[in-house]
This record gives sequence, structure tokens and C-alpha cells, in this order.
Amino acid sequence: MAKIKFGKWVGSGLGWAFGGPLGAVLGFALGSAFDAADVTVQRDGKTTYSSSQPQVGDFAASLLVLSAAVMKSDGKMMKSELEFVRKFLVQQFGEDHAMQQMLLLKEIIKQEIPLQQVCFQIKQYMPVAERLQIIHYLFGISKADGHVHELELQTIQTISNYLGINPADFGSLKAMYFRDVNSDYQILEIEPTASEEEIKKAYRRMAVKYHPDKVISLGEEVQKAAKEKFQVLQAAYENIKKQRGIS
Repeated sequence: MAKIKFGKWVGSGLGWAFGGPLGAVLGFALGSAFDAADVTVQRDGKTTYSSSQPQVGDFAASLLVLSAAVMKSDGKMMKSELEFVRKFLVQQFGEDHAMQQMLLLKEIIKQEIPLQQVCFQIKQYMPVAERLQIIHYLFGISKADGHVHELELQTIQTISNYLGINPADFGSLKAMYFRDVNSDYQILEIEPTASEEEIKKAYRRMAVKYHPDKVISLGEEVQKAAKEKFQVLQAAYENIKKQRGIS
């Protein structure tokens, strides 16, 4: 057996992310550029990895591949989008690892991404709270330049569908970025005609679903983004209460 070195580009061991279509995209991009994480290649050509459990690395790997898919949607590479990703990675993993991951992202962008297969793999292993956070993050990328291209929005919608996100949950997340007269109700996943009791029940349900503690294992920056999303949820509830005169 031979030893090949890859980098700890996500600041944590990778488990299921190195298998299947997601692993194929990552493996091609990684090449032989990094040298920190052990990979064992057996004589029969099969590859095993030092990590076998889903960890932060799997979330970060999924983020990079899906980020590339969204950024490729309109055929343009925006500096603002790259900077959004870079800042997230720096805050999450530090300057050195972020630089490695940005190089990796640029390699992933060059590839044809089997989006459906990748998303199905992520759906199989990743809890719904983390999948919701990915969609929230992707909306952040798409609006980094102040405008969301229609093709990017279509890609995020497709990713959400493939990840098994409930349409109401997708609508709630979208409403956090695209405001209209009914946005606060959409965020709470209710109709403007909802009763006072229905509004209160919806808020309690959504507060449980989007509580930042659900992604605490994914690191400080992911939890920070979750807290910001939670604050938007709270603001929507307060707006509705004020409009409706609910105490």
C-alpha cells in the first residue's frame, strides 16, 4: 500500500464527503496540491481515508461544491462572491486553511458538477438543520453583489429541491433576502390571514427549527450565521405582532 498526502483543507477530518459523486469532484480538485491528511491507496485501487465519521469537514466540503455550482450559474465570476466565501472561510478556519480552500474552490468551479448526484449524497448523510443552513449561505453568496441573478436563484431552488428541503422552508429562507409586503409571514411559513394563535404557534415552531444550537458542532462562523437567521425570524414575528396589535 502507498501513502498519499492531502491537506486538512477544512480544518477537520473528512468522512462521507470523500465517497460518491461529492468525493469525485473533491478528489479531482485536490490533486496532489496538499500534504497534511493521510489517504491510503490499496493495491486493488480502492481508497480509504483516516476519517470515517461526518464532521465539520463534510459540511465545508458540501459548501464548497454547492458554492461553485451557484457561482457558475450566470457564467460570471464575481469578486464580491469570492470575497463572501473567503471571509466565511477565514472566520471559520483561519487564514492559511482559507487560502487553500479558495484555491480548491477555483479548481472545483472549472469542473462540470453532477449537481443532482452530489445533492442526493449530501441529503443522505446531513441533518436537515445543516441543509437549511447551506441554503441560507447560498442565498448570501448570490446576493453578495447586491443583486441575485435569476439563474443563480434557479440553481439555489434546484439545490434545495434535490436536498429535500420543504418548499415552505425554502420560501421562508428566500423571504429573508427578498422583501415584499408578505415577507414576514413567509418567514414564519404562514398566510397573512393567520389567526393570532396560529402566528404564535408558527413562531414557536420556527424558533425550534432554526435555533442556532442545532449547528453548534459546525463551528463559530456557521453558528453566527444561524444566529443572524434566527434574529431575522424574531424580527419578522415582532413586525407581525406590531402590525396586528398582538401583545
